[in-house]
Amino acid sequence: MNTVTRPRILVVGAGFAGVECVRRLERRLSPDEADVTLVTPFAYQLYLPLLPQVASGVLTPQSIAVSLRRSKRYRTRIIPGGAIGVDLKAKVCVIRTITDHIVDEPYDYIVLAPGSITRTFDIPGLTDHAFGMKTLAEAAYIRDHVITQLDLADASDDPAERASRLQFVVVGGGYAGTETAACLQRLTHAAVKRYPRLDPALIKWHLIDIAPKLMPELGDKLGRSAQEDLRRRGVEISLGVSIAKAGPEEVTFTDGRVVPTRTLIWTAGVVASPLIATLGADTVKGRLAVTAEMCLPGYDGVFALGDSAAVPDLA
Repeated sequence: MNTVTRPRILVVGAGFAGVECVRRLERRLSPDEADVTLVTPFAYQLYLPLLPQVASGVLTPQSIAVSLRRSKRYRTRIIPGGAIGVDLKAKVCVIRTITDHIVDEPYDYIVLAPGSITRTFDIPGLTDHAFGMKTLAEAAYIRDHVITQLDLADASDDPAERASRLQFVVVGGGYAGTETAACLQRLTHAAVKRYPRLDPALIKWHLIDIAPKLMPELGDKLGRSAQEDLRRRGVEISLGVSIAKAGPEEVTFTDGRVVPTRTLIWTAGVVASPLIATLGADTVKGRLAVTAEMCLPGYDGVFALGDSAAVPDLA
């Protein structure tokens, strides 16, 4: 007796690409046509562009984390964890669950959309003293940290300590860094009114980037407008500059300036998930070299989306 099994479709990652892929599969395939499984450590989709608003308290964390199970018709199976390896020939994905168990998940088709991580460089002290802005936990922590600096500055009688606690440095002039500096500068500007012992003029925000202009991904007009607006609000913008080294109480810029600060926020770009480097497939700048149809050449049933895919520009 022949038994017909449904094809197993495994989607890795619950970012924009992964979630949209799952939604379209659910709309186009009936339950009898395929089994769809999603690998993600969190059962929600995070709207990353609004993390600065969470860091500044304008939005709550819950408002930008949308449950994957909000639809009553949701039928995709979720494996709570992260993919740590894929055997492309055996068609098996190795998953570490959030309870630290290792699971081998077989598939017939796999969609790789594990997203990206914050890009860092070999800068002394960077990983020890900088804060990222890539997760809900980081955004919530930064907000508490910034408010804590105001409290500690208010409680201190040491002018040097006050100056370092009331200066804030954001590295990265893309959308994430510019929004982070803008939102948090507004937060401190409003909050300092509740600290009568603090001079508002002591609060200084620095936004720096090695690029020659802000937000190049959004075009010259928006970049110039953002730069002018931030400067009017008192944010010091330094372009063509990066970090030479970071310490617990000061940051040294590549132009030689030393800024006393207890807050260094790093938003200088992203790189593809470390999972991609383990596959042994061809890559372009760390991303899988796929066809225009998002297929991985030489491997049957393997697709890549989002930050994991280097898609050719046919235009």
